[in-house]
Amino acid sequence: MAETKVAAAAAGPVEEGRSKTVVVVGVDDSDHSYSALEWAVRYVATASVATELVVVHAKQAASSVFTMGGAAVAGDVVGYVEEDLRKRADEVVEKARSLCVANSVEGAVEVIDGEPGHVICNAVEKHGADILVVGSQGYGAIRRAFLGSVSDYCAHHANCSVMIVKQPKPKK
Repeated sequence: MAETKVAAAAAGPVEEGRSKTVVVVGVDDSDHSYSALEWAVRYVATASVATELVVVHAKQAASSVFTMGGAAVAGDVVGYVEEDLRKRADEVVEKARSLCVANSVEGAVEVIDGEPGHVICNAVEKHGADILVVGSQGYGAIRRAFLGSVSDYCAHHANCSVMIVKQPKPKK
């Protein structure tokens, strides 16, 4: 599997005194991040060295969903949004665990409140990751400038190698 060999080279040598490679993968409820998770699980399952998988989901605060409204936003609405975000996080965790189990890969799954780029980069630091795996939405430069890009943020701020997994383009 050529991509696994590329990833092993990208991860670089394991630090002296460490007995395993640590792979952190950032996930949300998108198909793009699920592709990244699939790639990371395949990599861990076929790695020739001991490898630890850490799956990280950033659960944004309900207040970050509202860009307008301020004090006019009713507490009930915030409660509904918070419940929806919690359900989405549970679904992401379940999907990640199912994929790991189906591939006989053990992995820790963490749900952390905060902005995705910051949460993922902090997890890289916390776990001493050798490689970070994230999906790509495939935004162009202008769209990325206005909407932001978690993969772009991580590529510039993570203190390890970053594998950005793109979804294959549909065949015509």
